[in-house]
Amino acid sequence: MKFFDRETETALLREIDEKSHHTAQFTVITGRRRIGKTSLVLKAYDGIEFLYFFVSKKAEAELCDDFKNEIERKLGLKIVGRIVKFHELFEYLVELSKTRHLIIFIDEFQEFLRVNPSVYSDMQRIWDVNKDGAKLNLIVCGSVNSLINKIFCDNKEPLYARQTTFMKINPFRTSVLKDILAEYCGEYDMEDLLALYTFTGGVPKYVELLIDNQAFAKDTMIDYILRPESVFLSEGKNLLIEEFGRDYGIYFTVLSKIACGVNSRTEIETEIGKEIGGYLSKLETDYGVIEKKQPLFEKSPNKNVKYFITDNFLNFWFRFVFKFNYMLEINAHDKLKQIVLRDYNVFSGFMLEKYFMQRFVESGSYTRLGFWRDRKGENEIDIIAADELSQTVSFCEVKRQKSRISLDILKSKAAVFNHSTAGFKGFQENFVALGMEDM
Repeated sequence: MKFFDRETETALLREIDEKSHHTAQFTVITGRRRIGKTSLVLKAYDGIEFLYFFVSKKAEAELCDDFKNEIERKLGLKIVGRIVKFHELFEYLVELSKTRHLIIFIDEFQEFLRVNPSVYSDMQRIWDVNKDGAKLNLIVCGSVNSLINKIFCDNKEPLYARQTTFMKINPFRTSVLKDILAEYCGEYDMEDLLALYTFTGGVPKYVELLIDNQAFAKDTMIDYILRPESVFLSEGKNLLIEEFGRDYGIYFTVLSKIACGVNSRTEIETEIGKEIGGYLSKLETDYGVIEKKQPLFEKSPNKNVKYFITDNFLNFWFRFVFKFNYMLEINAHDKLKQIVLRDYNVFSGFMLEKYFMQRFVESGSYTRLGFWRDRKGENEIDIIAADELSQTVSFCEVKRQKSRISLDILKSKAAVFNHSTAGFKGFQENFVALGMEDM
């Protein structure tokens, strides 16, 4: 699959490089695994010479040998003697950048924690002393978000706030998913678009795997994802075990419950028989895997709280692959496929709501977005989109089959909402039915 989107990000990286000819720049790029961080940098600096240091799980001296070879090959310099400490190489390059412009890209930066944690304090010292005279474009990225955030956002860490730019790379927008399907399969139906969004959430690597294997339709996507040799089957573990560490078992159990619709803390604790407040907090704040949602204008921070998995693929993986892993262990892949097809309409109905909510966010046309339900669960509105500048509000109901939506019922729910909250009193109201044909 060819490179799609990222015009804003590539333009920013090129702008940063221009600045670095005069003032040293330190850019941190973060985002989940498979989001395309490395590909973005390679694309942005295509045709421009830069040093690429990949921090693999090796001894520091071996890494320095690799980095030294890269320096000698790219810069045409000869470094005499063996260097066994990264800070010596880094200091050499920072000094060199005072006389010639350099781009240094360090990939999997968090792995220095395993190699030698003192690298970060050494880098802080070298950067603080030399950055004012350097013509250096330093870029670092990593795949373990919790560690990257700790390195740069924890005020107890040596590299805290040293970055000049902090870039978070997000999945493809919904419009890009449309462009990709149009590019590779011509005409597609909305079921295929919804499936691509449901299974990948716009994560470039997942989209690429499906497109390169000509899995353009819902059924072929499911076939490819669930085949015995599929990389998708082990992907959830590969993504999260390193993040969660030795407690991954309880985290996986909590996420599986959430993916299956057990969304409140009380419900989850009842199901697993364990107090999980600390785990939920870490999943939300440290790992960014779940989000806490409350209805619009809910007054109490602890009432009517539901938890949801933020990542579409992980939502699918925990709902089906992790939950029914015992089937995969006895090679019952076809049985699991039948379960996915059986439950797909309900599962993708939730994803359709999320798709339209994302569309509203991407439009940039609203000042407040959310949903609403009363505490008894008798009245619920899927999406409320308000623009407080124009004093307009749209109440939206989402269903796979638009014909099943009654605007009269939606209006009555909005009346209950207005009576309960008075949040948009005096606003011009719109009532919107959204179905798959509106994607």
